[in-house]
Amino acid sequence: MKKVIGLTGGIASGKSTVSAYLREKGYAVVDADQVVRDLQQKGGALYQVLLEWLGEGILQADGELNRSEIGKRLFASKEMLAASAERQNPIIRQALWEQKEALLATEAVVILDIPLLFEQGYESWCDEVWLVWVDEQTQLTRLMVRNGYTEAEAKQRIAAQMPLADKKEKASHWIDNNGKLAETFAQVDALLR
Repeated sequence: MKKVIGLTGGIASGKSTVSAYLREKGYAVVDADQVVRDLQQKGGALYQVLLEWLGEGILQADGELNRSEIGKRLFASKEMLAASAERQNPIIRQALWEQKEALLATEAVVILDIPLLFEQGYESWCDEVWLVWVDEQTQLTRLMVRNGYTEAEAKQRIAAQMPLADKKEKASHWIDNNGKLAETFAQVDALLR
């Protein structure tokens, strides 16, 4: 029987670490962040959309997208985030669907690693959803350290996503990533069994 598992979490919750662990264990993973990066490569579908919408001020000297500049613009307001979603989400959704379907042709289990899984309604694609979660302070600290954000910048990024507490109510299973990695991986192993 084929199974699709959604893997989600908040920014800096450790979802990518869990996703990498699942890959190491041999599971097929569709990484939404990588799909977006691929689509944003020079000449890609999202590259074109963003360039036409935001203009050449979002380009680096080499013609690639300046992700930092785009992030500043998009996170400046809820209206900009909504406008971005309206333009980009249909393209992303199609690419994710195609990857998922291609993997299901050969794999018994496919993991959909999607940060905004609930926000974008991808839970309907999944048989179950695993949430990687951390407490609010851990999330804030990790994001500031990982991305070099100020506290205000980190809080702005966290606020743009559904709170982890709300995601916990919707998820089938929780993976507590507040402790040591070995503890996190033990929880993943238990879910896999």
